[in-house]
Amino acid sequence: MRTHELSQRFQNFFAARGHKVVPSASLIFDDPNLLFVNAGMVPFKPYFLGDVTPPDKRVTSVQKCVRTGDIDEVGKATRYNTFFQMAGNFSFADYFREEAISWAWELITTAQSDGGLGLDPARLWVTVYQDDEEAVRLWRGIAGLPESRIQRLGKADNFWSMGVPGPCGPCSEIFYDRGPEFGPDGGPAVDTERFLEIWNLVFMESERGEGTDKENFPILGPLPAKNIDTGMGLERTSIVLQDVANVYETDLLRPVIDRTEDLSGQKYGAKHQTDVLFRVIADHARSGVMLVNDGVTPGNEGRGYVLRRLLRRIVRSTRLLGVDEPILREFATVVLDMMAPSYPELVADFERIATVMENEETAFLTTLASGLKIFDLAVRETSSAGGSVLPGAKAFQLHDTYGFPIDLTLEMAAEKNLTVDEDGFRQLMAEQRARAKADAAARKTGHADGAVYKPLLDLGATEFTGYQELESEATVRGVVREGTRVASAEPGDVVNVVLDRTPLYAESGGQASDAGTMLGDGLELEVLDVQKVHRKLWVHQVRVRSGELREGDHVLARVDPEWRTGARQAHSGTHVVHAALRQVLGPNALQRGSFNKPGYLRLDFAWQQGLSEATRSEIEEVANLAVRRDLPVSVAHMTMAEARDLGALALFGETYDETVRVVEIGGAWSRELCGGTHVAHSSQIGPVALVGESSVGSGQRRVEAYVGIESFRYLARERTLVRDISEVLKVPGEEIPAKIESLLERLRSAEKELEQLRQAELRASAAALAGRAESLGGVSAVVSTDHDVPGGTLRTMASQVRDRLGQAPGVVALFSVVDGGKVAVCVATTAAGRSAGLAANRLLAEALPHVEGRGGGSPELAQGAGKASAGIPQAAAALRRALAG
Repeated sequence: MRTHELSQRFQNFFAARGHKVVPSASLIFDDPNLLFVNAGMVPFKPYFLGDVTPPDKRVTSVQKCVRTGDIDEVGKATRYNTFFQMAGNFSFADYFREEAISWAWELITTAQSDGGLGLDPARLWVTVYQDDEEAVRLWRGIAGLPESRIQRLGKADNFWSMGVPGPCGPCSEIFYDRGPEFGPDGGPAVDTERFLEIWNLVFMESERGEGTDKENFPILGPLPAKNIDTGMGLERTSIVLQDVANVYETDLLRPVIDRTEDLSGQKYGAKHQTDVLFRVIADHARSGVMLVNDGVTPGNEGRGYVLRRLLRRIVRSTRLLGVDEPILREFATVVLDMMAPSYPELVADFERIATVMENEETAFLTTLASGLKIFDLAVRETSSAGGSVLPGAKAFQLHDTYGFPIDLTLEMAAEKNLTVDEDGFRQLMAEQRARAKADAAARKTGHADGAVYKPLLDLGATEFTGYQELESEATVRGVVREGTRVASAEPGDVVNVVLDRTPLYAESGGQASDAGTMLGDGLELEVLDVQKVHRKLWVHQVRVRSGELREGDHVLARVDPEWRTGARQAHSGTHVVHAALRQVLGPNALQRGSFNKPGYLRLDFAWQQGLSEATRSEIEEVANLAVRRDLPVSVAHMTMAEARDLGALALFGETYDETVRVVEIGGAWSRELCGGTHVAHSSQIGPVALVGESSVGSGQRRVEAYVGIESFRYLARERTLVRDISEVLKVPGEEIPAKIESLLERLRSAEKELEQLRQAELRASAAALAGRAESLGGVSAVVSTDHDVPGGTLRTMASQVRDRLGQAPGVVALFSVVDGGKVAVCVATTAAGRSAGLAANRLLAEALPHVEGRGGGSPELAQGAGKASAGIPQAAAALRRALAG
């Protein structure tokens, strides 16, 4: 059974039992504790935490997940994947243990011809929490399992929580016995390689408190309602259903390995060292494609850094297998064939995905070359010092800065007959992980912040009236100060206010929140910010200007009309610029993010290179032609499926409800999912003036623009600037570029002449200084302290003086005072002087302490800088003494 069919069977089974089928959420999820979605239950956390009332009591999904805790270990064993899929069924205060166990057993043991998975009941084992007598009774009664195949384990193995205070409960795991060829008998308590876990059923019934690890935390009491959270790993279950040894042999990963064999000429299974490389390539290629598809782009921080590591490990691994040509697009094509049956959106987005991966491959080849230079330098330094161990700090630098895994550094070092200080490397890695853990711990907040709004949300979602009106009568449902609900607030207080209805737009979809006021009987509130909690509750941050604010007050909430006019122009302008980009550059120039506020917009989009001035002008013209055409702006509500069929564009990383709002400007010319406020006709946007274009990461560009009155103001400033320059240059505006080019050419010519004069002056000075050389200890020495030239010029002067000292042993030492008292020092030696034992770097060391300086160099030339110019005479004297001696 192919994995796609397994996914469909799971969802069909639970849909037939009253579960709502929910599509996978994006791997990028709005959760401050998570880099990526790492478990099937993550999208449902607000329901389990009690922050939000669930829309349905029974849900099923197959969720994309990524775990990146130990990327370096991928491939060394066969059980770990960075990307995986978790099928689950969830109950929110509906069914509990009996139904969860009964349906799990029914699905996995029913014959495949009848819609089940057809697993042999005699090869199934379960584990339960040590005190969960009900689970034991149900497994015996429903499944007929003997006591010998029901194993009781402790809290570390069979008790689930999210790692922070909140819901928890005992769990029961289902294992499949793969046979004696995979390990010893004795059940999952003895061996989890032979007995492979495929499904975990969590009976969420308690609330836990603060704790230190998986076992040490108190149980505070029962939850108000019991929930079910299950997770079947598709990858592990596919191992069983496809009767293969591990996940790399399944239809999800084996095709990448086969293609790697074709490219490299090597065979998977021949030896462990190359098998690790095959598995790294297969795992990371699939993960890379899925991450790019969900909007991640390679970078140096957060999610982008994870993706960059994955892609660069693929490139490094293929080169170790002997493949030199570019390969990431090739692997992306294979992954597309594997994953598109379950994720058809990959087909439409493939060209962009492949381009992002190709560009990162090209960038890494440059980085790889730089890293090899650092490695070679470290080898030379170690060998010249008589050592045989490469420092751990250097291995860490190669790992952290250039993406060299330690195994690559070890292998390269062995080729040079060196070892690596692995203990030092691992110490630095441990310190880095400790910093990362401390940061992650600091971001864990439990669910206190969300819980304060749960009672308010239970009263119903905030009604947003801002599409139809700019002021609404409303009732204050709640007042929150610093995370705690309060009864009232006084003048000067800044608090959060929840209303039953509001015309004020909450920041979302790239649009800044509205500015406005709330007025009541003797009450005036200034609205500072508006945010959504759980996408349904509008939370207004306000400053009390006058009066006393109390829960239950009736207020008139008002939007600043000027603010809203500018905001509508900017948001509609964003859609117009996006459409113009796609018209000029092509359909792959897709929006990756945006921000707009009254009069201003910025839009990030997928593109690989900077835009020429001509292209920018064309985009600007297309946008303004759309404004001039007075295109109608319309809004329609429909299902997500209908919106996709219509061709509406969705923003990467955004989460949408089943019913979505589609905004059209000129019909199909611009059709996007959007919850923002917009103008009625494109002419109301006003002129669009592009004011900037830049890079914001690999494969991503940004344009910025003004619209409406801000565009007029910008153009007026530009007009004034052109007029002022025209008056200064005394030419008409259209002749300014030619005039400036003429002036620049004259300036370049003058600078060239000036440089020639400087060089002539330097040569004359060098000749004069060489003529004043003194004899110190048989050495022809020039020690001069009265210069005022920068360090680079001083270096040139010292070299020119040295070249005039002839064949005798000679030394030049020059001092200069620059930048308000800072000291520059340069020492140079002739070839005869070095033969006689003179070294510029050692002589410089004699002088630097007197000027509080630092520096270094070679026996031929050394340079330093100090901050105590008063010590120059003593430094010169020290040099003379060293030479005389």
